[in-house]
Amino acid sequence: SHAGKLLVVPMVGSHWLSRKEVVQKLSERGHEVVVVVPEVSWNIETTQDYKVVKHPVTQTLEELDNKF
Repeated sequence: SHAGKLLVVPMVGSHWLSRKEVVQKLSERGHEVVVVVPEVSWNIETTQDYKVVKHPVTQTLEELDNKF
């Protein structure tokens, strides 16, 4: 984060809800933040606070629900 750039790769089921606030604050302070998220997830949504890049996954949301 010293260079002002941050890459965040939260995993499905990770502690994204607590990390999200930190990522938003870093973005507000002028850091360039890119969040790489799977196309299918429960609680990782897009926002204007930082750039979101989605990557394809082979599972559906129903499959994800069944696994957990």
